[in-house]
This record gives sequence, C-alpha cells and structure tokens, in this order.
Amino acid sequence: MVAFIVWVISSLLNLYTTAIVVWCILTWFPGGLNSKVGEWLTKLVGPYLDFFERVIPPLGGVSFAPVVAIMVLWFAQSGIRFLGQLL
Repeated sequence: MVAFIVWVISSLLNLYTTAIVVWCILTWFPGGLNSKVGEWLTKLVGPYLDFFERVIPPLGGVSFAPVVAIMVLWFAQSGIRFLGQLL
C-alpha cells in the first residue's frame, strides 16, 4: 500500500514538473499563454512559480525561478521515494 501511495505522489510530481516545462515553452511563443492551454497551465503552475519569482529575481531579463521550482519538486520526489523505501 505504501509503495502505491509513493508511486501516485511521484507520478503527480512528475506531471506537475511536465506542466511547468510546457508552461515555460509556451512563454517563448507570442500569445502562447493566451491560448486555452496556456491559461489553464498558468492557473495551475502560476501560484507555485510566483513564490519563486518573489524570492529569486530575474538576471538579465531571464527568470531562473522555474529551474529552482523544478529542482524543489525533484528534491521532494526524491525524499518521498526515500521515505517509501524506509517504510
């Protein structure tokens, strides 16, 4: 049962990481965030990324907040997998 819960949480974190990557790619295209998918992804990942935007200022007009946000998700996923192995 614990293995299943760890798998579900890990899969959800992978899906959220993918959503952040897709959101970042959409920002490269003019009007990409104004599409239905872009608006939906902004509502989904926006609050999480806004926290990192406030903490990490852009350098030279480039925001590294999504990179740090993905790293935090990766560390959380690794921690959950480790705890799953302990239990």
